[in-house]
Amino acid sequence: MIDPAWVSGLAAILFIIGLWGALSRKNAIVVLMCIELMLNAVNLQFVAAATHWGDVNGWVYAVFAIAIAAAEVAIGLAIFLSMYNQHETISLDEVNLLKN
Repeated sequence: MIDPAWVSGLAAILFIIGLWGALSRKNAIVVLMCIELMLNAVNLQFVAAATHWGDVNGWVYAVFAIAIAAAEVAIGLAIFLSMYNQHETISLDEVNLLKN
């Protein structure tokens, strides 16, 4: 069995990569993918803690979080499609939705 410290380290690295990507990228779809990477890192940490402590709650939370993330992606892609239809770009620098 893998040591929970290694899994926690992997989750932290994945979270940092996702945070860096979400803060540094300008494409809306890439930002959404980086946010999903951060959510998956948190899910990995919950599953690692649940496995370490012998509890099922972390697994249950991870399954619900994945289901909610799927709905979030569907809504996010619909928003990006609408944004592309109005502004013909999905770059977050060029689109300021508060101006219109």
